[in-house]
Amino acid sequence: MSTATTTAPAYGLAAPRTVRRLRPGVAVTPLRQGLHLRGRRGSVTLEGSAALPALWRLLEEPLRDGGLEDLLDGTEPGSPLRAALDTLVGQLDAHDLLVAGPAGPADSGPVAQWLAVTAQRPADAAAALATARAEVVAGAPGSPLADAAGRALARGGLPVSYTVDPALPPGRVLLYAHGAGPARGVAAGLCGGSGYATAPGSAAQLRSDAAALEARLGSAGPGAAPDGAGEPGEPGAPEGATAFVALLAGAAAHRLLCAAAGLPDPAGEGEDERLLPGLPAVLLADGRPLRADYRTWLGPARLDPDRLTDLAPAATLGEALRRVAALGDARCGALPEPHPADLRQLPVPLAGCELPEAVRPGGSLVGGAPRLDLARLEVFCRAAELLLGEDGFTVGANPDHARGRALRRAAARRFGPADGLPRVAEARWAGHPQVRHWWTTLTDRLGVPARLEVFRAAPGEEVYRAVVRGTAPEPLGDAVEATPGDAAAYAALAAVAAVSAGGPAGPRPSGGAVAPLAAAGARTAAWEDRGWTGGWLADTAGREGPFQDALHRLTGTALPARAPVPDRAPVPDRAPVPDRAPVPDRARQLGVTLRAFGFTVLRTPEEVR
Repeated sequence: MSTATTTAPAYGLAAPRTVRRLRPGVAVTPLRQGLHLRGRRGSVTLEGSAALPALWRLLEEPLRDGGLEDLLDGTEPGSPLRAALDTLVGQLDAHDLLVAGPAGPADSGPVAQWLAVTAQRPADAAAALATARAEVVAGAPGSPLADAAGRALARGGLPVSYTVDPALPPGRVLLYAHGAGPARGVAAGLCGGSGYATAPGSAAQLRSDAAALEARLGSAGPGAAPDGAGEPGEPGAPEGATAFVALLAGAAAHRLLCAAAGLPDPAGEGEDERLLPGLPAVLLADGRPLRADYRTWLGPARLDPDRLTDLAPAATLGEALRRVAALGDARCGALPEPHPADLRQLPVPLAGCELPEAVRPGGSLVGGAPRLDLARLEVFCRAAELLLGEDGFTVGANPDHARGRALRRAAARRFGPADGLPRVAEARWAGHPQVRHWWTTLTDRLGVPARLEVFRAAPGEEVYRAVVRGTAPEPLGDAVEATPGDAAAYAALAAVAAVSAGGPAGPRPSGGAVAPLAAAGARTAAWEDRGWTGGWLADTAGREGPFQDALHRLTGTALPARAPVPDRAPVPDRAPVPDRAPVPDRARQLGVTLRAFGFTVLRTPEEVR
């Protein structure tokens, strides 16, 4: 049965018939027993019959010239040929390789071809562009970037007007599309040898985003303008400025045209896994070498409704690390990105980052974990806490991760050096394979004289405190976990990480708090027992929920509990909660940004709201 549609006559005139065509640019590769078709937005491989290439030869010309519906109408309903045609056409439609439009010759103009390739409904997109007009706003007339953007918009089919706004700094232009709805725009600019094009937004959002980006990109760094570079009218434009300006202007115009036509933003077209769906992306361009790519970026002012959505908390470690990379982008990130750099990776993987001297004496923050990905997340969370303020902030990739970190810290403060707590016999924890590994690494491989003790925090609760002591008064490592073996293993690991990092003491690993995140979606082999990191994390993850409930009862923190907590043990007297000092604006803005990326920020002993 043909799917061509004909609207009922109105005033005696029939509406044009709608037909389906193959999207322009779709390539076809015949296979021995099938076909492979690929387009800009989708692809499909059909296999199973040597007749498929012959069937395609019958179908291809009608698909390309708009005769598909006539071919289907002329094929006997219910016949094997009709069933085969319907199946093939259905697969093309399901993979977005067909486009619907009026019967007759297809418009071959460049704008129509672009819409036919890109738009889900090219006719609707063309109608939106037909009612829109473009405005290019620059600080001075004749700006090369403004002229290039205007030419690109005109080639996109929009009438273009130019406006001079003396308040705009040199090198920045604002592009607006005026149509039936509120005006949307894109800001573009040259700064420090680099260029940018913001995500579409309102006039206020664009100006705020542009100012923030220029403040970031204007400092000397990888994108700094070389000596002697520049073009009259565009301060800081790099060498080869003609090509660079054309690249930047065309990219900005492309984003505006897509917004005006109701098409998806080009930032999402490349399937770049570095970009986080749901957050805006900025285009960053360089002149030497000539290149441009998109980066996830959220400006300090979230004025438009589409900028106010926060990402859901990360469900897996890989998802959390993608957000760490986006927040730590060297050019437009809000925090430093932890990386291994030239740090040693044996006997324990290390990651580090640089912080301001006022935040971290010495500047360097280095930490270790059983794997490098865990070390990167640990250092990132600790760096964020230091930048927020030392007094009680806790950061986690999701609520359970943050709560686990905060509760372990509260327990470590509550039980102090563990003096007076009942000691757990060595036989209960010395056989744990992770304890043997990390303790042997500390005392034999690194040659550190130390002793390890494990204590039970309270009767009736499976909460244990392990402490590694060396020759110095301060412990080398400590941990609070749900079993004596886990506590001893994490304490020994913390000691190895501290000794390996050297210099100022780095963040102590937060033990099993990260285990549920690391185990989520991870597949472990049957032979991966607790002696393997993956198996150990999976084993620890299974106890994390009840363990957090026990810590909540013992510490008396004001953190929200994961679930109703039964009264199984007496709760120690709560220490009075001091009045909270106001959060500085810088810290508050950083907290807003972290939450927008799905991170959880707690201000213990009370949650930051």
